[in-house]
Amino acid sequence: QATKDAGRIAGLNVLRIINEPTAAAIAYGLDKKGEEKNILIFDLGGGTFDVSLLSIENGVFEVKATAGDTHLGGEDFDNRLVEFFLAEFKKKHNHDLSTNERAKRRLRAICERPKRTLSSSTQAYVEIDGLYHGIDFISTLTRARFEELCMDFFKKTMAPAEQVLADAKMSKSDIAEVILVGGSTRIPKVQQMLSDFFNGKQLNKSINPDEAVA
Repeated sequence: QATKDAGRIAGLNVLRIINEPTAAAIAYGLDKKGEEKNILIFDLGGGTFDVSLLSIENGVFEVKATAGDTHLGGEDFDNRLVEFFLAEFKKKHNHDLSTNERAKRRLRAICERPKRTLSSSTQAYVEIDGLYHGIDFISTLTRARFEELCMDFFKKTMAPAEQVLADAKMSKSDIAEVILVGGSTRIPKVQQMLSDFFNGKQLNKSINPDEAVA
């Protein structure tokens, strides 16, 4: 209901709500191409992760299979960075801030920035003035280190992709398009692993993953 209300407030004539994978496929214009095709939607957001397999024929969508993890997303990557920076602060300044909620809040608030930077650069700079008793926190994080810190989470995203193929009784070669939705799909390692999973397939990332679905 909240989605419908938001649409009306935005001045839209809301007829009905469609499921997210179908919305993503429409956003990419995949309903316009006549021939039958199978599409995999890989939706990695801030707090949840979903993989859906759809078939489209003559503009008609059918969801063949869905899988995912309701407790996996960008927030997990942020938390991992917070742990890393806390350990670094302790090592440099001999202060353990793991129970200092204010310091942890400030660290978490800034973690989104290096994560985004590392999607386009190989290194990110982090600086927080007066993190604890007037001590500034300054650090550099490389993309390689970030990938190492979050690799277990990245690997977990591949299992639902396997699952939807098995549930739909399809092989990787049956998938015509792989579509990225959700800000966390900007992470180069996630894209590389997904492309490798589909034997080097080029991923469809022609629109802003944050704006594909409302």
